[in-house]
Amino acid sequence: MEIDRRAFIAGLGGTTAVSLMGDEAKADALEEFMSARLNEAVAAPQAPSGGTFPSAADLQAQIETRPTRRGVGNLFAARTGNVKRLDPMPRAPRLVDFFTMRFNGTSNHCLQSATKALRSGMTEEVVLACLLHDVVQELIKVDHGWWGAQLFEPYVPERTTFAIRYHQALRFYADSENGYEYPDLYHRVFGRDYKPEPYIEQTYQTVRKHKLYGDARMVTVNDLYAFDPNAAPVSLEQFADIIGRHFRQPKQGLGYDNSPVAHMWRSIERPDAPL
Repeated sequence: MEIDRRAFIAGLGGTTAVSLMGDEAKADALEEFMSARLNEAVAAPQAPSGGTFPSAADLQAQIETRPTRRGVGNLFAARTGNVKRLDPMPRAPRLVDFFTMRFNGTSNHCLQSATKALRSGMTEEVVLACLLHDVVQELIKVDHGWWGAQLFEPYVPERTTFAIRYHQALRFYADSENGYEYPDLYHRVFGRDYKPEPYIEQTYQTVRKHKLYGDARMVTVNDLYAFDPNAAPVSLEQFADIIGRHFRQPKQGLGYDNSPVAHMWRSIERPDAPL
């Protein structure tokens, strides 16, 4: 990866600030800088190499070239270098605590998606779904729509759960009438000749006829398939009222309310637990 030395130094406060840093601090700062640039590069739209997208077979051939599987959650593997020590969470963690302390790999994307939905006049249930739709990828990426719906189901309205669960299947199917086209990004991620698994096709056909189809479809419409690193920062605070009205925060804290999904929240809170 090429490093923009001027941007790196400027981000640290200039040459004077850098001269006061120790070698270890500089190394840590460089690793953090590179991780951020890599995150942007992976999420940003990429032109096909040599004018073509990889095939599904090309991507399959890459499996044994990596130390981790593509479906591993963000909290469990570093994009480069080693994982970082996580700060302990409050005794009764709230949704906002997870956003600020554990959803770091997905929060910017979801905040931008929710902002887009809010500005386009979506219902509060859909805005909330956009805010939450991908954060479970900190735990696991495979079938994240189903995992995410399960994670939030005890705490959010049915419409929000439905939208989170089925946005995963709907994203593979264009719906020009509702303003959704198949993203080029998926040709790179899944392969130019990728065909969804039969269970995805069956889910799509079922959801297409459901009365809440529009809610799930609006998550894909307001999703962002190319993260914009130049977008203005979005604060979770602007969604505080929507969260307050539609998210049932357990007084014991997420992970400690004995719900059917409490273990999932604890796994996100404590990804370094060996067993």
